[in-house]
Amino acid sequence: MKKQYILSIDQGTTSSRAILFDKNQQIVGVEQEEVKMFYPHKGWVEQDPNEIWETTYQSIIKLLKNNNVSAKQIAAIGIANQRETTVVWDKKTGEPIYKAIVWQDTRTQKYCSEIKSGAYSNFIYNKTGLYVDSYFSATKIKWILDKYDKNRERSKKGELLFGTIDTWLLWKLSEGKFHYTDYTNASRTMLFDIKEKKWSSELLNYFDIPKELLPEVRATSEIYGYTSKTFSECEIPIASMVGDQQSALFGQQCTKTGMVKNTYGTGCFMLMNTGDKIAHSKHGLLTTIAWHKNGKTTYALEGSVFVAGAVIQWLRDEMGLIKDAAESELMANKVKDNNGVYFVPAFTGLGAPYWEGSAQGAITGLTRDSNKNHIVRAALESMAFQTKDVLNAMIVDSQLYLIKLHVDGGAVQNNFLMQFQADILDVEIIRPVIQESTALGAALFAGLATGFYSEEEINQTQNIDRIFKPSMKEKDRQNYYKEWLKAIKKVRN
Repeated sequence: MKKQYILSIDQGTTSSRAILFDKNQQIVGVEQEEVKMFYPHKGWVEQDPNEIWETTYQSIIKLLKNNNVSAKQIAAIGIANQRETTVVWDKKTGEPIYKAIVWQDTRTQKYCSEIKSGAYSNFIYNKTGLYVDSYFSATKIKWILDKYDKNRERSKKGELLFGTIDTWLLWKLSEGKFHYTDYTNASRTMLFDIKEKKWSSELLNYFDIPKELLPEVRATSEIYGYTSKTFSECEIPIASMVGDQQSALFGQQCTKTGMVKNTYGTGCFMLMNTGDKIAHSKHGLLTTIAWHKNGKTTYALEGSVFVAGAVIQWLRDEMGLIKDAAESELMANKVKDNNGVYFVPAFTGLGAPYWEGSAQGAITGLTRDSNKNHIVRAALESMAFQTKDVLNAMIVDSQLYLIKLHVDGGAVQNNFLMQFQADILDVEIIRPVIQESTALGAALFAGLATGFYSEEEINQTQNIDRIFKPSMKEKDRQNYYKEWLKAIKKVRN
């Protein structure tokens, strides 16, 4: 049967999704299953790894069934995943020894603060490109092992395995045959030497993490192995694994040095392609691997905002101010401005460029005439302000002036947010027709590895849905941002 499609798995923080792409890089079908979050203690964020797998599996089965597609028509599977989220499981039984500790989790923040107070944090940054933070996988792994393999006996014997979500899904798809990760995900663990491109023995010793626990690191675009026959009627090559933000960078076709994309998901993630150069930041940005293919490594500067779209979920689920995300745009447009209300959604600390894990969220500027529309508007504006914080740092570090920003993610459908983003940055915002950039990136990498797509096909002009052009007066732009920085200062203090 003719190979007609690439199956892209987009396993995100709040949902598992399966998307079919055809030869023309067009979406044929999408299925999605929500994934539950658990908050057992303040600052703890967990998920059930088995539920992550089950929702992924179900979304794939529904996708094939609802689109009348056979597994024999699938040329390859590509996996894009939430990064840093940590799973440790029993190699023999395949059962996790603890829940997945999500990237947002801050339980190890005190330990991270102790590291940051010493000189070793500079060594970690120089090796990994990452600032010491509970965000990354290393301290999460250490926490799980300290609790369930205190003497590291099982880990050293190879009885336990660690993986970020890409590795976990590869393991499940192949029924335990393959234990790999790719360069992009490895570079987010705080254990990977991004210059030497290998696990750092110094960092493994420092965090007391046995190497036997870790997956082998492979290229972003290559055939890792095949699905088990119990998963599908035939073996399907699994041909890409890539962290979701790097996948979106490739999906947005930001393949040239200096190109920038911003993804508005649960968090907000801005990446700049820096080519084959490792660009270290002096302003709170991360240096990360964008992808590794054809024997070459491409690097990126990244600014990570922990809470973006999640603030809209919070307004809906915890506060009951909106029924759904679409209502936020209607409410924001009901008022002429934010009336001095600023919302800093530091629910899990502040990410780039501040990196203060102890910061907490706040709404400032409330007066008697403030109403729910102002609060909802301020929540949307917070995504744009946090993006400006990151972009300011990125411009200084890279010495590159930005004239346009490529965007993707669920929140880019909000026209109010996109226009405000253009206004506050004073740059054009480019919204593509296919906003599934994360899934598309994984599909393109998988297609390249199997010959389903060629480099020429991928480099075709991106289809643009809309360009948002700045229209705000410079005086208003400066005043808005000045007040935002005042709100940030209150949270940081």
